[in-house]
Amino acid sequence: MADLNLLQQSIGYFFCKKALLKQALTHPSMGQNHNQRLEFLGDAVLELCISEKIFEKHPEMQEGAMTQLRQKLVREEKLAQAAQGIGLGDYLLMDKSCQNNGGRHNPSVLCDAFEAVLAAIYLDGGLDAARAMVEKLIGDCSETGENDAKSALQEYLQGRGRPMPAYQTVGEEGPPHSRIFTAAVLIQGREAARGTGTSKKRAEQEAARAALKMMLGSGE
Repeated sequence: MADLNLLQQSIGYFFCKKALLKQALTHPSMGQNHNQRLEFLGDAVLELCISEKIFEKHPEMQEGAMTQLRQKLVREEKLAQAAQGIGLGDYLLMDKSCQNNGGRHNPSVLCDAFEAVLAAIYLDGGLDAARAMVEKLIGDCSETGENDAKSALQEYLQGRGRPMPAYQTVGEEGPPHSRIFTAAVLIQGREAARGTGTSKKRAEQEAARAALKMMLGSGE
C-alpha cells in the first residue's frame, strides 16, 4: 500500500485511529473487515454535509432545486473525480483479480471508497472534520450550474401561484469571438431584472439570479 501519510495530507485530515482508515480503504474483494458498512454511513454523512452547504449558500432555492443541486454534487461521477484527484485508487486494498480488471480506476469502486473514507473521518474526528473534507474535495456548493438559478426562480414563482418567467436577449456587444450578451427576465410580461454573460444562457442565469435577489429582498 502507498504511504498513508501522503493520503492523509491530501485529504487534509490525520487519523487518530488508523484502523478506521485502513478499513475504509479495504475493498470487499478482500473478504473481511471491508469498507461496505463505512460506505453506507458515509453516504448519509455526505448528504448531510452537502445539504447543509446548499441550505446556507442558496437561501433563494426551493426544495426541488436544492434536491437537484445535491444530486449533481453527490453523483458517482463527481465523487469518483474527487477520489481520482487525491489518487485514492492507489491506496485501496483489493485482490489481484479486481486490480487486474481495473478496480483501482473503476468509478463505482472509487465512489464507494470516497464515502467510506468520509465515514471514517466522521467516526474519528466528528462532523466538523467530515465537513472540512467535503468542502476541500467537492467544493463549497457555490457553483450551481447553468440552469439552477432559472429553476429556483421558476419554483419560487410557482410556489406563489405566479406564472413561469420568460427570457429575452436584449443586447449583444463586442467582437464575434468575444461577445457579451444581455438578457432580461420577464415576469407576467414585465421586465424584472437583467443579466449579462458570455453566452445567452449565462446572461439568462444572471438575470434570474438578479430577479431572485430583488424579490427576496422586497418580500414579493
